[in-house]
Amino acid sequence: MAIPKPVPLYPTYKDLKDVRLEEFPDLAAVLADTDQWKSKAWLWGQEFLSYIGRNKSEHTYTRFRSEVEKFLLWAFLIKGKPIDQYRKADILEYADFCWRPPLTWICLSNVEKFLIKGGLYTSNTEWAPFRLMIAKGDISKPDKKKYRPSQETLQATFTAVNAFYKHLTDEEYCYGNPVQLAKKDCRYLIKDAQVKDVKRLTEDQWNFLLEVAHTMADDDSRYERSLFLIASLKTLFLRISEYSDRAEWSPTMSHFWKDNDNNWWLKIYGKGRKVRDITVPPSFLSYLTRYRLYRGLNKLPVPGENHPIIEKLRGRGGMTARQLSRLVQEVFDQAYDQMKARYGDDNASNFKEATSHWLRHTGASLEIERGRSLKDVSEDLGHASMSTTDTVYVQTDDKKRAASGSDRKV
Repeated sequence: MAIPKPVPLYPTYKDLKDVRLEEFPDLAAVLADTDQWKSKAWLWGQEFLSYIGRNKSEHTYTRFRSEVEKFLLWAFLIKGKPIDQYRKADILEYADFCWRPPLTWICLSNVEKFLIKGGLYTSNTEWAPFRLMIAKGDISKPDKKKYRPSQETLQATFTAVNAFYKHLTDEEYCYGNPVQLAKKDCRYLIKDAQVKDVKRLTEDQWNFLLEVAHTMADDDSRYERSLFLIASLKTLFLRISEYSDRAEWSPTMSHFWKDNDNNWWLKIYGKGRKVRDITVPPSFLSYLTRYRLYRGLNKLPVPGENHPIIEKLRGRGGMTARQLSRLVQEVFDQAYDQMKARYGDDNASNFKEATSHWLRHTGASLEIERGRSLKDVSEDLGHASMSTTDTVYVQTDDKKRAASGSDRKV
């Protein structure tokens, strides 16, 4: 029997509330089955995701949508059993499916779920619920047969489906949560005692990147934004989303502020819908001044300024996280090309792999190595617990172990 081809079940959060099934013919066909439980389960998913979209971040909505969608597609097209009847064994069967999904359920890139044709939202045939992640810089031909979810992916799957069932039990749609029991017995989840390798640049690589960004901005003023952005991400330990324009928060220049002791701070809206203030060192003010003068503003921000921190060159307002990531990537690409030409591909390879988040890791790691208080770095990072900072950024014991192990003889 042929394995049914999956179709996307849910649009973006903005469109989720007003979904009219007559405008989504492929989705309507799946739910038109004589088994009415499918429509009921889809509505439960819509209700749960509406809650996530309303009360969590856009990133959390997108992540939970992906996992709930996969789970319901498996329930609808593969398992064929109402989800309120599931037991531990059913969830473990779903884990088996996630470990080795059909090749037709795997895609190679991130694409739009729906395409608009004739006023209708049709499923994008290039889309699939599972995605084969291809490492940056990997030039080998992708092979879907080699797909295996990472431990992080499996954890995310259990987290989202567990939250979904918790919602169903809270609303008394279901009378038990089989996910919590199944997670304990899932053979694919492995307890992690590995050495943590922080994805970051070395100090020399960072200085090279900054030099490249300076040259790009000196040669073409369009890259002033890029220089300011990478200096901000590294020096202020920012996530790319924290500089992005979002429905609930728009970063403006007045979020840079000075206290009574002439210390500068930056007010940031971060993960968990929390606002925090980050210390802004004097060394960064020259980059802030340079960028503001380029934009025709005063040297430093004043209270009440509503100019976006990073502005679009065309149009009005701030930029999305994806647009900001492109600015960073352009500098990484330029740094890779220049370092490869000067010092060879091996020395340049980190720039091929790097993402914008590496700059946050780089800044925090260098500060800890400089001897700054772990508590102070943790608060600037916005970590809820200092132990998170310690786990992610401090590898003193691992370095000692590696040094002592290097003396072993064959």
